[in-house]
Amino acid sequence: MDLQLLHIFRNNPLGRELLLQSAYFCRALGILPVLYVPQYVKFLMYFENDVVQVDLDGSYLRAPETARDHAAEILRQQGLPEPKFLEPKNFTASTLPDLPVNFDFMCCPRTISDLSSKIGLGYIGPRVRRIIHSARFPVLLGCSVYQPWESICVFFGGSANAVKALRAGFRLARLTGFPLDVFTQEDKRDRSYYEGVIEKENLGSEMDKYVREWRIWDSGNFIDNLYDVPYDALVIAGAYGHGAIKEVLFGSTLEKIQTHLPNTLLIVGPNYRAAMAG
Repeated sequence: MDLQLLHIFRNNPLGRELLLQSAYFCRALGILPVLYVPQYVKFLMYFENDVVQVDLDGSYLRAPETARDHAAEILRQQGLPEPKFLEPKNFTASTLPDLPVNFDFMCCPRTISDLSSKIGLGYIGPRVRRIIHSARFPVLLGCSVYQPWESICVFFGGSANAVKALRAGFRLARLTGFPLDVFTQEDKRDRSYYEGVIEKENLGSEMDKYVREWRIWDSGNFIDNLYDVPYDALVIAGAYGHGAIKEVLFGSTLEKIQTHLPNTLLIVGPNYRAAMAG
């Protein structure tokens, strides 16, 4: 298990559901979860071009005496080895640890700084958006209730970030062996445009090898067409990452996806370094 996923553990029922989703993701990909059990309400992440300070809500510090045992029990139930707990080595201030950013994936709830009452479809917190915008790794956004997935779905609209999402889909299909479906909504362009992007990016062989179906919606409203997405699919999409000053905006397509689809999401940010190996 050379690849690693960072998970910030919260010792309550919502945290249990999210860790179950991280554990399932790690087991499916054959990677190692690294758990951080916060001792402070804040931490920093020093990315290449940004420093993100995460202010956790108080629920992350509850019942520390049972947190590690609960986390280890969940991972054992999913057939994973004993967890690796992250112990911060560097501190910007005495109560402000710095977390490393050299992971392959990170799992977040839709918000990690606001009250859990805000968690739900249609709302991704500003700190999670900042992490997605700045990180080289994709960010896994879980559902409120654990839902195993049995296939992978990539939204491909032909942009540079959509190409990165597609590459991430190839990677996960190869690691998991799960079928990969690609969804495209025709707008002002027809199928030949999207096929041209695939050819230009030299992705034809991966499309032939990994994709079970490329469904191109040539009619209908995008939101209505989302009904075709399997309920048991992991959904991968790329983020534009505009509007970084106050709140990162993802682009209209991704905002519709995260608002209307209840599936577990894997979001690929603009700084993601696509890797076909590992």
